Amino acid sequence: MIFRLQFVNLHSEIPLMIERLVVIDNVDPVIFYGVNNSNIQLIRSLFPKLRIAARGSLIKALGDEQETADFEKKIKELESYCVKYNQLGEDTILDIVKGKPPKELKMDDVIIYGVNGKPIQGRSANQQKLVKTFQENDLTFALGPAGTGKTYVAIALAVRALKNREVRKVILSRPAVEAGEKLGFLPGDMKDKIDPYLQPLYDALGDMIPANKLQEYIETNVIQIAPLAFMRGRTLSDAIIILDEAQNTTTHQIKMFLTRLGMNAKMIITGDITQIDLPHSQTSGLIQALKVLNKVPGIGRVTFDKKDIVRHQLVQRIVEAYEKHDEEMRALRLEEKKQQQE
Repeated sequence: MIFRLQFVNLHSEIPLMIERLVVIDNVDPVIFYGVNNSNIQLIRSLFPKLRIAARGSLIKALGDEQETADFEKKIKELESYCVKYNQLGEDTILDIVKGKPPKELKMDDVIIYGVNGKPIQGRSANQQKLVKTFQENDLTFALGPAGTGKTYVAIALAVRALKNREVRKVILSRPAVEAGEKLGFLPGDMKDKIDPYLQPLYDALGDMIPANKLQEYIETNVIQIAPLAFMRGRTLSDAIIILDEAQNTTTHQIKMFLTRLGMNAKMIITGDITQIDLPHSQTSGLIQALKVLNKVPGIGRVTFDKKDIVRHQLVQRIVEAYEKHDEEMRALRLEEKKQQQE
């Protein structure tokens, strides 16, 4: 958004002065201005004929028409670079202001550049497969054990679509399944009670979007984080929708969620069918959905395994140990059943 104020002088020999107001509303001003405002100080030195003031997301430049027009153009180029890479350094500012092409960072396998320019990319074959499957389908199931990065990659894909203006909002949801402690006995209001269930989603977003910008997105509902129960009755259009921990949905819940899909929207559903916290009497909605939707076109599926685990190396050993234990227990139950039949 750009505003221009024109000051007309009655004395023709005095140059016409223009004040341009440039709003950098797509980036975090803290990153754009640099540590101790070092970036904006450099920009001032590169436009010595202008009086430049910056506060929040608003930059004012006072000077002649051509100088302020050039300034506006360069600021928008710097903003675009900052949006793409989540960083802005001295060399980049110098290149862009002087009309040189800025150094382009590697983007081949990078989904987005997170906070402080951290590249977020598919680190395993199945993570890269999830990126491709998401691009080719409107509904994608990402299945596998903890630590394989399925949720993290899904959120990165959603943030990329938002930054590229492919969608207007991102919706992240989880079922609030009680595991050992009843919701009603947790302290605080409803938000305080459910936020612990949603914290992993906040953590992932915090790696990808600067804190100030993330807070703005949440306050304006551009990014919505809510328990699954809050999805009922909604039609979700122009959005990326992610359902995490879907193994803990009931059959009715996941059907309700799947039918929320609106126009120009995509869904990613993640889950680990080996970690179901539902009561034994209830069927996991994720398991049922995988069977019911197995042959429906437009739906992709990526199955992660222990080789994709990107957490501490001990996590892979833990998963392997539990797999071995589960196999031994299944074999024991089969043997007991066989003996009972004899």
